Amino acid sequence: MDKPYRHPPPLDTVLWLPDSQPDARVRYANDSAVQFGDLRLPETEAPAAGHPVVVFIHGGGWKVDWTKDYTNRFVEALTREGFATWDLEFRRMGNQGGAYPGTFLDVAAGTDHLRTLAETHPLNLEQVVVVGHSSGGHLALWVAGRGNLPESSPLYTPDPLPLAGVVSLAGVNDLERSLELGDRTDVLELLGVDSRAAAASRFAETNPARLLPFGIPQVLIVGTADGEWRIAMTREYAAAARTAGDAVELTLPEGADHFDVTDSEGPAVGIVTQAVDSILRR
Repeated sequence: MDKPYRHPPPLDTVLWLPDSQPDARVRYANDSAVQFGDLRLPETEAPAAGHPVVVFIHGGGWKVDWTKDYTNRFVEALTREGFATWDLEFRRMGNQGGAYPGTFLDVAAGTDHLRTLAETHPLNLEQVVVVGHSSGGHLALWVAGRGNLPESSPLYTPDPLPLAGVVSLAGVNDLERSLELGDRTDVLELLGVDSRAAAASRFAETNPARLLPFGIPQVLIVGTADGEWRIAMTREYAAAARTAGDAVELTLPEGADHFDVTDSEGPAVGIVTQAVDSILRR
């Protein structure tokens, strides 16, 4: 019998602790104590080219209240599936330097830091997939699309690390439609503005839907028991990405809610593993 969805409440998720220490905890920048990531390597012998890599970006409404701890066990589970995992922490709203532009610059710098990690660890930089949950799903898609930013953008970084693909788990994939459909006014706080009109100029560089096409496969996963607005927004985003020319797979696990998609004891591990594998097989 397949594992059931457990519908873990948010309080339970933030109390979950990892079963093991990471192989390395590494700083990718020096402006804040939260600019670090945990690197975990599979126990299996690395292929000649190195382990495929999952960069994981946690959610929590881009707020300091949520750390990466709530997805530690899920990241551990992905490591057991044979991926090296690079689990990022970053400045969020409430941290000095968080929100726009710091949050964006951190996840970009953290992802690019894989080049440095690969100098001393067996990582295959040609098989890197970024995975994010909730607001981290937004950031994962943004990382995938940041190569389309103009050099004039404060968020621009030269030579971003090429990605094999991106997976959004119940993500805030389209900032503008999330604001409209889901009343996600925290989007305005993230962008450092106080009105929708003031946000208009920043959507062009922060909203993944404005950065399409990415030129890499996208997998969008959202459970049928998640918010109706999130499902509708994800369907719209998927259609827009396909129209722009990207290969997009939309998966709606029946009965899964917002936290089921990162529950290490439920079906989500298999669903996400399959999504990453499907990207790497392309």
